[in-house]
Amino acid sequence: MQKQWSGVDNYLIEKLIPKDDILEQVLINNQQAGLPAIDVAANQGQLLALFVRMIGAKRILEIGTLGGYSTIWMARELPDDGELLTLEADPLHARIARQNLQLAGLDEKVSVVEGPALASLEKLGDHPPFDLIFIDADKPNNPAYLRQALRYSRPGTLIIGDNVVRDGEVTNPQSEDERVQGVRTFIEMMGEDPRITATAIQTVGIKGWDGFTLAWVNA
Repeated sequence: MQKQWSGVDNYLIEKLIPKDDILEQVLINNQQAGLPAIDVAANQGQLLALFVRMIGAKRILEIGTLGGYSTIWMARELPDDGELLTLEADPLHARIARQNLQLAGLDEKVSVVEGPALASLEKLGDHPPFDLIFIDADKPNNPAYLRQALRYSRPGTLIIGDNVVRDGEVTNPQSEDERVQGVRTFIEMMGEDPRITATAIQTVGIKGWDGFTLAWVNA
């Protein structure tokens, strides 16, 4: 099935996503630097960009930068006075991300904050609320990331959580995988919190069987 899923994704990307030399070079840079090949697919990157455009986001928080591929997709949709703050624990990933953002001409619009994301979030203090928050970091900490995301949200903020299906393991309450348990708690928290309206979509494609959550912060 994976071959067919990837084939469909590649067809959709070929037909719908314009060729982009900078984004292709970013993926090459990430590979040459030895970063794990876990960037979002191009059609997923375009989906993030469309979310930014649809809600008219001016301030974006990304938890988990990797090499900045998804960062670039979102930051390109920001207005001239927009900002994107992205948090990355790994010094190598942060360095490559900064280089990629400079290549894309976005280094003045995007700030890469290096260090454990929870510590970085605690230091934000009275930062204005974000319009869109993309959670794509270490899954055991997803519940804490959700609490922090709500802290820095406003009515109308869109919170996106990536990689929540885990090849179907999300349905296994006995899983010994900390990532699965982190995601399960994350999803249960969203379902029980009256401050948000949430859904989740499972996906198949180049990245296998996975999915994402969408949560809207209510008025």
